[in-house]
Amino acid sequence: MLRYFPSGVVIKVPFTPFHLGPALLIGMIFFPYVDLVAIFISSVIVDVEPAYFLYSTGRPVHGFLHSYMGGTLVAFLLSCALYPFRRTYCEILRIFGMKQETSFRKILLSSLVGVYSHIFLDSFMYPEMEPFYPMHGNPLLGVIKWTLIYDFCMWAFFVGTIVYAVRVLLRRSS
Repeated sequence: MLRYFPSGVVIKVPFTPFHLGPALLIGMIFFPYVDLVAIFISSVIVDVEPAYFLYSTGRPVHGFLHSYMGGTLVAFLLSCALYPFRRTYCEILRIFGMKQETSFRKILLSSLVGVYSHIFLDSFMYPEMEPFYPMHGNPLLGVIKWTLIYDFCMWAFFVGTIVYAVRVLLRRSS
């Protein structure tokens, strides 16, 4: 993503890890009802689109995958890809103190939450986005300043990490 600062400085960032903050917070608050791996991956995977355009054209484009229609397709395809590996990643989650059972339904719902939260947050920042495609335009653009979105994402990561730590400590003490 290109980020323009008032000083005229332009920073190219092909991938924004900020979306992991809300995914972590949602995952921890609603655990075990949320598939953690699905929500983490889905919250960042749609950024392959602007990263591709950034490296191929020199500018990021938030196109079809940054619409709810495109995001739904991404969530479904990601769910189909993750489902065969569910046992493997659930074993890995146990290493991190998070025992979880999952199903295709839980993976799909978690993927939708992750993708939709990404699209929703980006909708306030990128003028080329059409989140409600096939409707043209972006009615959410500028409603919330991009700095507030970034602050929210960072705070969500911080709070999500605390909730994770408390869950692990409570699980170990019981």
